[in-house]
Amino acid sequence: MTTRTLKDLLDEGVEGRHILVRSDFNVPLNDDGEITDPGRIDASLPTIQALIDGGAKVILSAHLGRPKGEANPKFSLAPVAEALSERLGQYVALAGDVTGEDAHERANGLNDGDVMLIENVRFDARETSKDEAERGAFADELAALAADNGAFVSDGFGVVHRAQASVYDVAKRLPAYAGYLVEQELDKLSSVKDNPTSPYVVVLGGSKVSDKLGVIEALAEKADKVIIGGGMCYTFLTAQGHNTQKSLLQEEMIDTCKDLLAKYGDKIVLPVDLLAAAEFDNDAETKIVDLDGIPEGWLSTDIGPETAKKYAEIIAESKTVFWNGPMGVFEKPNFAEGTRAVAQAMIDATANNGSFTVVGGGDSAASVRVLGLDEDGFSHISTGGGASLELLEGKDLPGVAVLNS
Repeated sequence: MTTRTLKDLLDEGVEGRHILVRSDFNVPLNDDGEITDPGRIDASLPTIQALIDGGAKVILSAHLGRPKGEANPKFSLAPVAEALSERLGQYVALAGDVTGEDAHERANGLNDGDVMLIENVRFDARETSKDEAERGAFADELAALAADNGAFVSDGFGVVHRAQASVYDVAKRLPAYAGYLVEQELDKLSSVKDNPTSPYVVVLGGSKVSDKLGVIEALAEKADKVIIGGGMCYTFLTAQGHNTQKSLLQEEMIDTCKDLLAKYGDKIVLPVDLLAAAEFDNDAETKIVDLDGIPEGWLSTDIGPETAKKYAEIIAESKTVFWNGPMGVFEKPNFAEGTRAVAQAMIDATANNGSFTVVGGGDSAASVRVLGLDEDGFSHISTGGGASLELLEGKDLPGVAVLNS
């Protein structure tokens, strides 16, 4: 069965109807509660605007952070409501609760083209419950906000890999459609998954091998090269016999890395030099070292310049590139050059080689914006790190599968 899309819903007509939209507004906040990267909010706007233009009464749902099933002002969606109001050019009211009296009163009071946002769905522990009945009860309450003639639009790609109440269970209770963002993500990522043009290069970073084990195994079968950076590279280097000193290390994954290198050694590409730092501080003393040259008691915080050059050369010859995970601690400017080099190489490959380049969400997408790189220089920047990895790994995404049921 083909997934129904927002276009199908708009063709049916949304004027005067309550449309519940699951968006992904899990944006980073600073200590003052200000949004530091509004990328996910901006990506949600086309779907919301289309519903406004169609005369829908729009009810947005989303989560922020990990409030652990309890209302917590630190994780309120108030900054998101403010940002949406500015971008849409109209007031977006924030309900004082999730599915309580205030949410219902505000939903009932919506006029055609109005938009409201309910509070953080993870303020309710049932959202992420493993008990299907508990999730179902919460989904009933969410669906009730959309009244009798409502519909559900799934537009939070960053959460479609989770069988949670506002993503999965509510889609069983209302006519359900894929929003523009989810549709676009599936289209772009599926082309990488199902039909990548060779040479196909995968760039993986981040802190833990265990987080990427499945995707390494799945993509090593398809890719021509799998470039490894970030914290996870030190476990691979340790598996090769190098002393990475105090660098991030998953000791329990060393044997797994040995097995991966034995099986896919001709495809897996590891650093040839490293940036070492005396401590985990942007102002710490640093030096470029070879793989066994990290001074005693120091740690590595980024790939080195020769590695960056090597990785860039491989990317330059690519036709398809998928990147998930920074090469170093990009949040600290002195440890960001490896990540910058990989990202810039992808931009250059897109422009010079016609390569199809995909940034697989999460910290990789954040780093593009933090480093001030041209977002339009990539073929696609995903809003979902975990979701994009699981899709490429070949796993079913519950929040997508339910739209086909």
